[in-house]
Amino acid sequence: MKRFGVSTHLFHAERLTRGHVAAIAGHGFDAVELFATKSHFDYHDAKEIEALAEWLAESRLDMPSVHAPIVDSLVNDTWGRPFSTAIRDADARQATMTEMRAALDVARVIPFNLFVIHLGLPAAQHPGALDNNRDAAVRSIEDIHEMAEPLGVKLALEVMGNAMSTAPALVDLIENDLDGMDLRICMDVGHAFLLGDVTDAIETTSGYLATTHLHDNRRQHDEHLLPFEGAINWPETMMAFEKIGYDGVLMFEVKNTSTAAAVLERAARARRRLESLAGSWELEAGSSS
Repeated sequence: MKRFGVSTHLFHAERLTRGHVAAIAGHGFDAVELFATKSHFDYHDAKEIEALAEWLAESRLDMPSVHAPIVDSLVNDTWGRPFSTAIRDADARQATMTEMRAALDVARVIPFNLFVIHLGLPAAQHPGALDNNRDAAVRSIEDIHEMAEPLGVKLALEVMGNAMSTAPALVDLIENDLDGMDLRICMDVGHAFLLGDVTDAIETTSGYLATTHLHDNRRQHDEHLLPFEGAINWPETMMAFEKIGYDGVLMFEVKNTSTAAAVLERAARARRRLESLAGSWELEAGSSS
């Protein structure tokens, strides 16, 4: 049985509320990923964390992952101050580490398994020469790993749009620069599609794949559309996940393109289509055995 979730990215322009969490559960999803952005959810505030714990319990939703902070505010697609894990400036990197520690501390109240991390800034944000430094990224991952390990949280590096974060680059980084840290990868399907072949990316990361971000686009820019609303071949994508034996959460990370309620209605329909694809393959596998 596949497990599906929704990232609170859907509600990024608003403060996260009980109603948002209940709506995710009400549309038949099993899990939620918290997007740790202070304008959306203040992960520094103990009362907000306790409230979220209550909402999750009421809705019977699991929270297997938290998306690490990438910016202090994100409203109407406008970035505030970015938090780059790969910035060379020592003070700026330390400020990023402060945010990482605060977001990880959510696990002291709401235990979660995976901390999804961007290495540097996406190329679409036009980072400066010192924003996406590989050596700085390695130091940051080492620091974040040291914070996360005592909490029982593993790091999942996200496939995204910069040279450090392609599927082959992440595997190379894990195996050659960060060996021994038991790191994982988040397969962001929309980003992988913009970078090249989704199936190849899934196969390349298969040994490290621990979670996903499902969204679609028309291969022009990072639209975060629902599956089947862009140009990604979802039967091939889901078959690739089946072939590598992926059994983690399939997490929708979509944006609000109309109203959140309407997007959740369409998300439930997309989930059922993906479940149908997986079900047909399971029947075929059973009949051939």
